[in-house]
Amino acid sequence: MTIRSFHPPQRTLMGPGPSDVYPRILEAMSRQTIGHLDPMFVAMMDEIKVMLRYAFQTQNALTMPVSAPGSAGMETAFVNLVEPGDKVVICQNGVFGGRMKENVERCGGVAVMVEDAWGAAVDPNKAEDALKANPDAKILAFVHAETSTGAQSDAKTLAEIARKYDCLTIADTVTSLGGTPLMVDDWGLDAVYSGTQKCLSCVPGLSPVTFSERALDTVKARKTKVQSWFMDLNLVLGYWAGGGKRAYHHTAPINALYGLHEALVILQEEGIENAWTRHRRNHEALRAGIEAMGLSFVVKAEDRLPQLNAISIPGGVDEAAVRTRLLNEYNLEIGAGLGAMAGKIWRIGLMGCASNQRNVLFCLGALDAVLSDMRAPITSGVAVGAAMAAYKS
Repeated sequence: MTIRSFHPPQRTLMGPGPSDVYPRILEAMSRQTIGHLDPMFVAMMDEIKVMLRYAFQTQNALTMPVSAPGSAGMETAFVNLVEPGDKVVICQNGVFGGRMKENVERCGGVAVMVEDAWGAAVDPNKAEDALKANPDAKILAFVHAETSTGAQSDAKTLAEIARKYDCLTIADTVTSLGGTPLMVDDWGLDAVYSGTQKCLSCVPGLSPVTFSERALDTVKARKTKVQSWFMDLNLVLGYWAGGGKRAYHHTAPINALYGLHEALVILQEEGIENAWTRHRRNHEALRAGIEAMGLSFVVKAEDRLPQLNAISIPGGVDEAAVRTRLLNEYNLEIGAGLGAMAGKIWRIGLMGCASNQRNVLFCLGALDAVLSDMRAPITSGVAVGAAMAAYKS
């Protein structure tokens, strides 16, 4: 067999991630590779840190991208803050709360689970009850934007509760960064991680993180070694800390960081508040079309993520067949459900540059056409018009 160069098809990505990548980012990534300790590259690293602080709305000195995807950002937070025997209260309302539990247990910690229904926001009262019942808890961990269900939780209130009980917070913001309000300093969050492939419209493979001084003090005061050499902040800070000579830690993904730099420049150009508004506006138009069609959302209106829409599948419809037809006939990708939501929902992403009017109308039209052809129980021919009306209102 002769293997030739790979040329991917031209898709429209409207699933749970990755999202479509800005052309400017792809161009940036094609630029000449230089050394990861080159003075010009080091200067660019400092610019990335400044712009990430803007994206996270923080002044945390320790704000940087981990050289691995969002799951490694999660692991970075847990391996640095959790020591054997530490008790961590974890709020789970979807897949990624379960991954937090895995991280705690692999660090030798004790996970105290606070369960909420999939598709619901985390209940702050349950979180507080768990902290009352476990006064020795060290950390409260939760997912701000649950990618598996499209639910957004009240991170500000959860952080206030954690402070009340002298706990650190770990927050998953993989799907919220750049797409919905996230105020790390104002809300008092301690360890926050995200990903580049969602609302930043960059390529996968990097995980922006930010740690408060309180969290960093905890890392420095550890009694045991961080179990991961690669993610040990005491080591990696020698490379990312800035000022003076950089200590070699690993070879950074140079061209991917070019892409992140460009993504953050684009975010600054748009203005973060404008990005939040754009994601909300396109969500409202999609919602109008989906509901006009007779379909419904899993998450109640006040808890919905504008950038990740979980839609219930109409009765008698083969959800996988619909996704396959959208991919094969329209080059349009939407997502399936995960975990307890598998086979029950579609996940339609409106993230980064994919959050635009053209995509909303294209998705609604394609979904309407496929479902109508499959004789699904929907109201045909009205979705696009309803979305257009929402844009004009």
